Amino acid sequence: MKLENLKPAKGSVRERKRVGRGQGSGMGGTSTRGHKGAQSRSGYSRKLSFEGGQMPLQRRVPKFGFRNPTRVEYKPINLDSIQTLVEKFEAKVVDVAFLQQHGLAGKKDLIKVLNRGELTVAVEIHAHAFSATAKEAIEKAGGKAVVPTQEAEQNQ
Repeated sequence: MKLENLKPAKGSVRERKRVGRGQGSGMGGTSTRGHKGAQSRSGYSRKLSFEGGQMPLQRRVPKFGFRNPTRVEYKPINLDSIQTLVEKFEAKVVDVAFLQQHGLAGKKDLIKVLNRGELTVAVEIHAHAFSATAKEAIEKAGGKAVVPTQEAEQNQ
């Protein structure tokens, strides 16, 4: 066996269908497109979701749900994670920038402090919102729960 002797198996390779080359080709006249209609004409392209006239999936499936356009989404941060941060970095003030710096919040996140875990250190916490129990726990430990005003936020 040599490279110049190699060829594909018999019947595995077909010649290309040469369309629109007259009656002698066997595919003249309509060039295998059938008679009339959009699909027989040049420039035709069917819609992405077209299912041959059958009711498309996006219309068969019922609509449901509601997305509130004015919803305010908060990034939850619990007291136990604040406690570990304070112990690790010996911070007296935990604000939004501090949380962003240590990877607990993103640049555009609104932060809400929740009451999971325990806070044993007196620390001043700045966040956009606090749960009632978290605020109580912070003040019980001798700290302060501060909600920044919009003016102060824009200055940062």
